[in-house]
Amino acid sequence: MKKIIIIGALPNSLINFRGELIKTLAKTHDVIALAGGANKAEITAIKLLGVRYIDVPVKRTSMNPFTDLKTMRFYRSIFEQEQPDYVLSYTIKPIIWGGIALRTLSSASFTALITGLGYAFEGKGLKRSLLRWLVSKLYQTALRQTDHVVFQNSDDLNYFVGRGLTSRNKTYVVPGSGVPLAHFEHRSLPETELTFLMVARLLKEKGVFVFVEAAYQVKKQFPNVRFQLLGGLDSSPDGINQTVVDDWVTQGCIEYLGETKDVRPYFAQSHVFVLPSFYREGLPRTILEAMATGRAVLTTDNVGCRDPIVEGENGWLVPVRDSKALAEKMIWFIEHPDQIEPMGLASRKIAEEKFDVHKVNGRMLEIMGLSNNLKFTSPDSSSSSHA
Repeated sequence: MKKIIIIGALPNSLINFRGELIKTLAKTHDVIALAGGANKAEITAIKLLGVRYIDVPVKRTSMNPFTDLKTMRFYRSIFEQEQPDYVLSYTIKPIIWGGIALRTLSSASFTALITGLGYAFEGKGLKRSLLRWLVSKLYQTALRQTDHVVFQNSDDLNYFVGRGLTSRNKTYVVPGSGVPLAHFEHRSLPETELTFLMVARLLKEKGVFVFVEAAYQVKKQFPNVRFQLLGGLDSSPDGINQTVVDDWVTQGCIEYLGETKDVRPYFAQSHVFVLPSFYREGLPRTILEAMATGRAVLTTDNVGCRDPIVEGENGWLVPVRDSKALAEKMIWFIEHPDQIEPMGLASRKIAEEKFDVHKVNGRMLEIMGLSNNLKFTSPDSSSSSHA
């Protein structure tokens, strides 16, 4: 029995994004899951996956070097105590500080799963440039420890290889985190006014302002069309204030649905899913969940977002930061309501063929060298490729 440590930043992501992978590993291995700031319900849910849980002193959005040093030392103490055979880290701080901490434990096989580049690699100005330089140097140092560096799109892979942050011979691409198709079942379209739904953390770079501006434009011509926004507030520097959201609701532009632990009822009540992101996405899970539910998708021609979309078949792509183009495609759906259902059916088919979580996890375990004695619900190593 091998010992495996899986490190994420948020405990909820261990459950929602890595839950199926963790359950599969826990059948035959001793698995320890690490994240920061878990509440009692999250700890219970993680332990029900069949693993031990250790809470880490990590602040996801903090830029305090002393806080990050404390996190790195904590990782090192866990590694020295547990002596893992394999370590899988995902998101920026677990990869960077976990990778640096592993320098004293050369026997562990280290896999870094880069699920998008995010805030540090977006935007202009001196502050962002300095942050990008610093994070790049830290990635470069941490990734020297890796046996495998896994990306969710080829754009991110080429960015890292092109800038010398990692070597091409240990890089791979998998199609996102996958989606559990049995959990996100196909749902018929509701018999209500046409509803556009956006699901995202309330970050500017997720395109929330673009969504709202497009909704304003469309409502001038089609006042009965509904625009719904689902997602929690975020403490990032790019986060949107609750007061701003309240103003949008008061003006009658959007309906704010707050935050939820189960997005399925909201997908079921919508007709078209919208994500006008200009964030450095990996491959947005919300797009895959909407596709599995059988929804047409309207998103941006942006890193990660474009990958699951076949234009004119299961959705449309628009330029980033372009509310006018977004509004025009929304109006296309309004004027072609007969196309929404077949596009949704095409989304479901693509999700089944390419983004089944069992296929994605099968490929992840194959890359890590852990697939020999594990059984998968629907194994298919062709769903991703070595790059």
